[in-house]
Amino acid sequence: MGSAAELGCVPRSRGRTCAAIVSSPSDKPGRLWAPWRMEYIRGPKEPGCIFCRYPSEDPARFAERLVLCVRRDAFVMLNKYPFASGHLMVVPTRHASDLGELSPEEHASLFELVRASASALKVAVNAEGLNIGINLGSSAGAGIAEHLHVHIVPRWRGDMNFMPVVADLRVMPEALDATWNRLVPYFRPLGDSPPDAPAARRRAPKKGGPSR
Repeated sequence: MGSAAELGCVPRSRGRTCAAIVSSPSDKPGRLWAPWRMEYIRGPKEPGCIFCRYPSEDPARFAERLVLCVRRDAFVMLNKYPFASGHLMVVPTRHASDLGELSPEEHASLFELVRASASALKVAVNAEGLNIGINLGSSAGAGIAEHLHVHIVPRWRGDMNFMPVVADLRVMPEALDATWNRLVPYFRPLGDSPPDAPAARRRAPKKGGPSR
């Protein structure tokens, strides 16, 4: 494996991220690797349920919380430990660990927002495909098993290669706050969205959506 310089990476200690991808020697479909997610698995957790707390907070904090859109029965936020840039979570507002615990109305609202979010995300990041799924229970891989959530991960040809972490490096194409600012204009029409991003950081959508 090449050095950090050869991979185009910048150490995280300098406050930067990188987007290095090493080509796979095989044409077979590979895995999307996100080894930095171990930071969440091993790190300290916030007290209480963030999925209950975040959408009910002052909308002025939505950017900090990475919340993109809030409806009565469901909301959308960015994953703080993403598999890819633009990795979303669509979450029912009510605390529930299983789909069977949702009322028919809550279930319908959740998956209507999943559908709308998938469409908005594809346009926003020019995604060529999407992975959409739910991990129900900790044994199935859910990080917050007590409050179910639907993952939406954008995909592109060639992104299924091993994305390495070399020394203290994180493989990410852009900072989360930049991703939030990029996606907010597309999610504002979906519900009671956060206030506009600061003018200096706002990125209005271009015709046909911004390039990834």
